[in-house]
Amino acid sequence: MPSEPSRSGIVTDENSGERHIPESMRADGTTRKAIKIRPGYRPPEDVEIYKNRIAEDFRNRGKGGIPGAEGLKDNKLETPSAANNKNAKRREARKKAKSANESQEVVADKAPPSTETQPEEVDPAAEREKKARNLKKKLKQAKDLKNKKEGGESLLPEQIAKVIKINELIRELEALGFDADGEPKAENAEAETTAKTPES
Repeated sequence: MPSEPSRSGIVTDENSGERHIPESMRADGTTRKAIKIRPGYRPPEDVEIYKNRIAEDFRNRGKGGIPGAEGLKDNKLETPSAANNKNAKRREARKKAKSANESQEVVADKAPPSTETQPEEVDPAAEREKKARNLKKKLKQAKDLKNKKEGGESLLPEQIAKVIKINELIRELEALGFDADGEPKAENAEAETTAKTPES
């Protein structure tokens, strides 16, 4: 007696153990012959597909019932652990921070427009020193590359371009009031020290 057909339509004969697809009728009335299946062959339709439970739950969301209620039967109750406590504390902290930010936004919206915060003023002397430090660093790299080139090493095109810019870097440093070594010039240094000392 034949068994139940599989998804692909294969029927197994219980007596002989042979597998075949039984003959069937086409739509035009002709007969489709029975097809024998060789032993061990498993068609793709019959291969079981791995199903991720979480992905299945996501696909079945909104199909009635309480979301996640099916999983409660399978899952054991979570035991409190250090990680769970830590995560709970983080969630609480995020909620508090969010509510604090929202309350600050409400206060800021109610405040008159004249009390808007001004962007922080940038100290021009600090900016000059920062630019000078960057230029000094580039100049040092370029001089090191120049020494390597004079020593007989071959340089990459980018490195040669850096060596060519040495004079340009020195000019930029001088324009900022620094010498070729990146130190403040004498007149600049005096002006800065007088500006920093408090007047009596």
